[in-house]
Amino acid sequence: MEDRISTLHDVFAATARRHPELPAVELAGSSIGYAELERAAEALAERITAEHGRVRSVALLASRSGVAYGGYLAAQRLGAQVVPLNLKYPPRRNTAICELADVDVVIVDAAGQQWLDHCPAGTRPARPVLALTDAELLAARPDGSLPAPSAGPDDIAYLLFTSGSTGRPKGVPIRHRNVLAFLEHAVPRFEVGPGCRTSHTFDLTFDLSVYDLFVTWAGGATLVVPDAAELLSPVEYAVDRKLTHWFSVPSAVSAAAGLGGLPAGRGAGLRHSVFCGEQFTYAQAEEWHAFAPGSVLTNIYGPTELTLACTGFRLPAQRGEWPDTVNDTVPIGTLFPGLDHTVTEDGELCVRGPQRFDGYLDPRDDTNRFLGADGGAADGERYYRTGDRVRTEDDGTLVHLGRLDNQVKIRGYRVELGEFETLLRRRPGIREAVVVPVRQGGTTELMACYTGEPAREAELRRTLAAGLPVHLVPNVFLHLESLPLNPNGKTDRAVVAELVAAHAATARP
Repeated sequence: MEDRISTLHDVFAATARRHPELPAVELAGSSIGYAELERAAEALAERITAEHGRVRSVALLASRSGVAYGGYLAAQRLGAQVVPLNLKYPPRRNTAICELADVDVVIVDAAGQQWLDHCPAGTRPARPVLALTDAELLAARPDGSLPAPSAGPDDIAYLLFTSGSTGRPKGVPIRHRNVLAFLEHAVPRFEVGPGCRTSHTFDLTFDLSVYDLFVTWAGGATLVVPDAAELLSPVEYAVDRKLTHWFSVPSAVSAAAGLGGLPAGRGAGLRHSVFCGEQFTYAQAEEWHAFAPGSVLTNIYGPTELTLACTGFRLPAQRGEWPDTVNDTVPIGTLFPGLDHTVTEDGELCVRGPQRFDGYLDPRDDTNRFLGADGGAADGERYYRTGDRVRTEDDGTLVHLGRLDNQVKIRGYRVELGEFETLLRRRPGIREAVVVPVRQGGTTELMACYTGEPAREAELRRTLAAGLPVHLVPNVFLHLESLPLNPNGKTDRAVVAELVAAHAATARP
């Protein structure tokens, strides 16, 4: 009988029935089979119910461990929303998330327990804690006391928090139906099946981790979990662990190159390489293409509110067939099946369809986020405003031009920071470039940070002056070995602004 898939738990359970002995998760020194992980999650769900009663919201404070994955599935088995916390976050942020999400219990592994033990007084989340090790998780056996799963496609699968403009975390509830719509498209597109070995580069607080887990598990593949050292060395991780599928932010390519390069041909075992989360430059694509020449390279795009990704572009196998773009970045492509989009006069991409979330946890955050809506819950006909500017090519392909909020006014002129960054990246020897506005002395100045070969500031100014008005050229250039990254692995523009401002202050006579 064909499996009825209504929730993320159904996705995993169906694969566990088809491939019980296949490895679902491979840790550094062990692996966990599909049936084994399902039993462990069932037993953990029974324990949660016995100790805490009916739960609606389960937080995970864990590293990349068996407890993290078993806890995720246990919460799904109970029909509860998963609320990932981050060991890299300050205690007050994790505590605020627990309060906003009305968390019933926090599942912690050894790393999570250590994090709790080191919380300053008064900052630890005031929620019940269920602590266990991987060994305890896998040793438990279910007794069959749980009723049949009752969650449905309209229930919330997970609740993630982004940094809102108000300074408080902004909750993004994603329902099972939103994720299932994505999985239906993604699993066949990236040819994920038994025998495939997929990467896991994203923390659970980053929505793209749901791709890591459930694209893998929906296809019956193995989630290959890196240890701390492997996370810092993508080449060794991909090669030594014999990955077939890679998924990361583009910054991982630059980080790998900065650690000694991407040896040509060494990633020959990779079949698919997918990038998301920020602009994917052609320079990065060329480096990865040389490293993994047999891998299909795909750039996908989408904010958390549109469930993982909503567009995609597959690069042709031959470099000479890659399309030119105005900013030397790989196109984000076309909309996934079932989705619809429109582009406003100022170039903002707006999307609707089954992957679009219904609205923020706090309805006040819905204001101005839906096209034609002024707060309140958005119905299925309304477009979500992504805040991203795009250009539509003649064949309908979309090119990402940058964030609307990356447009700033300098000396009365409205400028697009991406134009400056594109010109800098085109200079031979420069790998990455970030231009940021910095407020100093009552005025806003543009300052730049770059990686690659160091260059004289006068030469960099001439590079930009060749394509921009002289009075708009940044007056500060800071060379770094690598760009600072935020917990999600993306370039951290706020830290860049701090670094270049400090550099400007020390460079003044």
